[in-house]
Amino acid sequence: MGDVKKHSNSSRPAFSNLHSPHYPKNLALLQKNFLYSVDPLSVSLSTILNMVLNLKIFITLFLAVFVTIMGVGIVAPLLPVYAHELGAGAFQIGLIFGAFSLTRTIFVPYFGKLSDIKGKKPLLTLGMFLYFLVSLLYLVSSSVHELILIRLGQGFASAMIFPVAQAYVGMITPRNKEGFTMGLFNISLYGGLSFGPVLGGVVKDLLNIQFSFLIMGAFTFLGFILCLGLLPSEKDREGGQTSVPKKPIRYLQLFKEPAIFSLFTFRLCFTTGIGFIWGFLPLLASTRLHLNSSTIGLVVMINVLTSAVFQTPMGYLADRFSKKLLIALGGVLGALSLFLVQVASSFGELFLASGLYGLAGGIAFPALMALGVIEGRRVEAMGSIMALLAMSHSLGMLIGPLFAGVIIDLWSFSMVFIIGALFLLTGSFVFVALHRGSQEQVTLEI
Repeated sequence: MGDVKKHSNSSRPAFSNLHSPHYPKNLALLQKNFLYSVDPLSVSLSTILNMVLNLKIFITLFLAVFVTIMGVGIVAPLLPVYAHELGAGAFQIGLIFGAFSLTRTIFVPYFGKLSDIKGKKPLLTLGMFLYFLVSLLYLVSSSVHELILIRLGQGFASAMIFPVAQAYVGMITPRNKEGFTMGLFNISLYGGLSFGPVLGGVVKDLLNIQFSFLIMGAFTFLGFILCLGLLPSEKDREGGQTSVPKKPIRYLQLFKEPAIFSLFTFRLCFTTGIGFIWGFLPLLASTRLHLNSSTIGLVVMINVLTSAVFQTPMGYLADRFSKKLLIALGGVLGALSLFLVQVASSFGELFLASGLYGLAGGIAFPALMALGVIEGRRVEAMGSIMALLAMSHSLGMLIGPLFAGVIIDLWSFSMVFIIGALFLLTGSFVFVALHRGSQEQVTLEI
């Protein structure tokens, strides 16, 4: 047991020793000694209690994220049309969407690393409360510049919420169940985004957009209450013991890992396509196809609803088949979907194209998040890894609307989604070229 003892006084074992040829033997010996020295009944009770607590954590995070994302989904497809009515051009609409991602991209690495050191619950609770407060400002907004400022504030608050919640779920995920668990949790995101646009569109058509803003605020406040009242802290989960703060891993060091960089690149390119769709598919549907808000909400809904439906079954497959193959397949289908959006000439064609992009995400993202959990467990920095993946998402949502806005201002709608398809194919190629299968046996030097 020399290798294990050598690092007993450090806050984190060296990764090279964790994956040395002697480590499995040492781990088996530790497990054997532990089981023989502890009463089997107490071990069973401890295991059951831990499972119950983990289930409570999962359900609380699932519901809190679901209602918060539903609030986001209520407003997101209405913003392009609302901004257009306020006099915004295509590039300004891109700025409105990109502003959210700008502050999220800047702050999510900091909050992800902070969650590894200080814990997840404080950041989640504070983030949801700030999100609620900023959401109320929509009710008094009356200009494009005010919308941009509000989106900047929401992006800052969201940096404390979604990647931290995913990191907490990653911590309680059993080995070899990463795809299923993360796929199941992703339903909270995609489910909220599925029903939110329809609800927002109906409320706007029946009442006005101000009521849609008010409902968004109510949902985000409910998410805050759930986290504040029901979410256990990591200290409670660890039996009241305070863990020794870990030395943070540098993000540059993580980027040098081909497996991590390939996951970052694919999600960046895929989310850029989402930015194209969320930023300008509603405007295309309104100006070219003359669809009303409720119908546009259905087009957006089918995208995220399809993705939500496939999260769990595709996560189940990701635990049993090649995660790399599933991600690559999702990239190809996503590129095809963007091309079909470009050539759509009716509600039905646009509806199918949007649903296909949801299917692509449903196939690729559970496998991608499963690989993220594996990497986060390997480097003992779940918050940092989830922050990197969230940052790639934010960058995509920042680049997508801005890039699409420039293309539309220069060439109208004629090429925007085709360029998005080519960008996604490039990201898929980079992922396939760099990722070399499971990285649980690869060492990381820090």
